[in-house]
Amino acid sequence: MNAIMVLLLGLAIMALGYWIYSKFISERIYRLDPNFRTPAHEFEDGVDFVPTNRYVLWGHHFTSVAGAAPIVGPAIAVIWGWLPAFLWVVLGTVFFAGVHDAGAIWASVRNRAKSIGAVTGDVVGARARGLFMIVIFLVLLMVNAVFGVVIAGLLIKFPSSVVPVWGAILVALVIGQLIYRRKANLLITSIVGVAVLYGLIIIGPSMPITLPETVLGLPQASQWIILLFVYAAIASMLPVWMLLQPRDYINGLQLFVGLGILYLSILVANPALVAPAINDSVPAGTPSLIPLLFVTIACGAISGFHGLVASGTTSKQINKETDVRFVGFFGAMGEGCLALAAILATTAGIATLGEWRELYSAFGAGGVGAFVDGGANIVANGLGIPAEIAATLLTVMAVLFAGTTMDTGVRLQRYIIQEWGDIYNISPLKNGIVATLVAVGTCLVLAFGAGGIDGSGGMLIWPLFGTTNQLLAGLTLLVITVMLVRLGRPMWYTLAPLAFLLVMTIGALLLQLGKFYNESNWFLLILDLIILVAAVLVLLESVATLTKQLRENRETRAAGGGA
Repeated sequence: MNAIMVLLLGLAIMALGYWIYSKFISERIYRLDPNFRTPAHEFEDGVDFVPTNRYVLWGHHFTSVAGAAPIVGPAIAVIWGWLPAFLWVVLGTVFFAGVHDAGAIWASVRNRAKSIGAVTGDVVGARARGLFMIVIFLVLLMVNAVFGVVIAGLLIKFPSSVVPVWGAILVALVIGQLIYRRKANLLITSIVGVAVLYGLIIIGPSMPITLPETVLGLPQASQWIILLFVYAAIASMLPVWMLLQPRDYINGLQLFVGLGILYLSILVANPALVAPAINDSVPAGTPSLIPLLFVTIACGAISGFHGLVASGTTSKQINKETDVRFVGFFGAMGEGCLALAAILATTAGIATLGEWRELYSAFGAGGVGAFVDGGANIVANGLGIPAEIAATLLTVMAVLFAGTTMDTGVRLQRYIIQEWGDIYNISPLKNGIVATLVAVGTCLVLAFGAGGIDGSGGMLIWPLFGTTNQLLAGLTLLVITVMLVRLGRPMWYTLAPLAFLLVMTIGALLLQLGKFYNESNWFLLILDLIILVAAVLVLLESVATLTKQLRENRETRAAGGGA
């Protein structure tokens, strides 16, 4: 199969989905109101609640939800063949992710910018809220702890990326000052910022930076992990306009430039997809495509983590409610484009089918490394850019998005902990500094307590991320559905994807239970059961609320009809 055909078909479907389907959902289902006073204006404080230009906010939202997951998931899932991954990414982006992400922002905006967990308390009940927030905290803990390990590994493997990765922070700080303090022109500032960032990428290979082999007995990976969490703690307490918004915004522009380079390389080089459309010779031990495909590819199709960002930071910065469509839906489209790039890089960037099968010799192979290597080959062949610079470009893309996800993830953990302080009246947890220290502390305890000196403890519970994350997406859609029913609006556009998602995810979770039992992995087995029980209880509470509301709606209509 020709890579150009797959690329153009995927982009065309997503473009039509945004122009047509997102307009329908925004106007007919969510009914976004340009005159609604958003929490960004109602509670404006210059720190967390800041009315924001929709293009800048799109950059924050998109890069926060992107991370490394829309690269890793598709780069692993192509082991079943490129076609299933392609269909789930493209159709999932339009009919699942866009509806979910925009819906989570809308639900939060309509509930004083509360997190989706806190919104659950208002919409469903206090018991469901408590259980939901436990699942949310576990997802954030997994994301932050694991992304620290992933970023550290990439910085060690590609030392040429260190200068542009950390230099991007300085670029973002300057952009924040120019936009908010100096009121500089956004277009000019954006062009200069992207130019500086790409200048750093070009000089990166000539200025590789590596940390000492050991410092106080800590290996390189541990040193990077500690530095990353120190940075994330500081970044999470700064006003969003100072670092978070401009960093995410410039990274969003950088991604589209990077995607443009990769897509243009495909159009010029016209590589063939060496991987089969359906892989009939998967390696021994590879789980079944159904239901595992739908939890292996989360970000890039639909992801519960998106709902945390949407209701945690994004909803506090929405200037007009109608911006929800652009920020939420178009943010999902951007991530779908990244996932599509990952599929093409890992199936068309490998020279031969034999080499591809060797690379994908076991489930879990591929990942970011396959994306960087395959994408660099396509860029080098298509545009003649030196392979080392191309690899640096793609590595910086992956690291910057993982880094912005960590920034937002730690801030979200702080919000959750502060919400617990408010809910249970625990005064110390209401303090931002204390909440941040608790958030970072739990991540480091997991990283080093479970993983030892190398700080890889987050990987211990990572096998549960896919299923937990997708359960979270399903439960978020459930809360949105209950809201729609209460408002007397059509519910099928959220109910259908949530039903499909819950069936696939609970099926995958049950398969994992059997796997953990057979491996005598009692820790993951118990944690899996806790997550499953919490999710089922929230589901039952929500279904009861939904059923009661539907009955009340029917009685109201009947009473009105008989009057």
